Amino acid sequence: MIKAVLFDLDGTLLPMNEDEFKKVYFGAVYNKVKHFGYKPEELVNAIWYGTKAMYKNDGTVLNEERFWEAFSTIYPESRKRDEAYFNDFYNNDFPKLAFACAMPIQPLAKEFVKALKDKGYKVIIASNPIFPIVATKARMIWAGLNPDDFIDITAYNNSSFCKPNLKYYEMILNRNNLKPDEVIMIGNDVREDMVVNKLGIDSYLITDCLLNPDNEDINKYKHGSFEEIMNLVLKTL
Repeated sequence: MIKAVLFDLDGTLLPMNEDEFKKVYFGAVYNKVKHFGYKPEELVNAIWYGTKAMYKNDGTVLNEERFWEAFSTIYPESRKRDEAYFNDFYNNDFPKLAFACAMPIQPLAKEFVKALKDKGYKVIIASNPIFPIVATKARMIWAGLNPDDFIDITAYNNSSFCKPNLKYYEMILNRNNLKPDEVIMIGNDVREDMVVNKLGIDSYLITDCLLNPDNEDINKYKHGSFEEIMNLVLKTL
């Protein structure tokens, strides 16, 4: 029996042009710390290096620590200072970047979550945990959602794996006392979200902002627009 619904965030509940978002995001980070003399390309490469380290995380430390371990190999003398500035950026500057999504919000997102909660289902944000939770909650607010409606929100300071590692999804199940056949996953990324099928988790693929880097045949997945998937899920559950 289904007890909970896992939602991806970016491109799923929050429509997003990822290329535009990255451009605005990296520009905003650089503006925050440029007075330290960073070169834009070098700073972006350092952030990507830290991000890749999180993707490879083996669960021994939180993604946050893994990021800073990698980032500080490029800027070893300034970790404490940089970490403080990044935290300030996420708390005060990042929430103002809603325009970076470059797409209108999905008006049905809030309705979908409410309908599930009204039916008694728990809802979880299973967003790839490469941002601090304050930044993830900010993006949820951009989408018109209330973070308090969700029983779990994965972020880099509470997770030690990343998608598409199956251990990421096992982590969510374990800490919420759920079994694979008790949850469904709704996302827009074939590689990162549909991988849950390997654990016996049922999945739904939203195609409005489809990401399919491996050019898989999506016909093997239940797929459709946000509205189509919403209607299908609410009818099925």
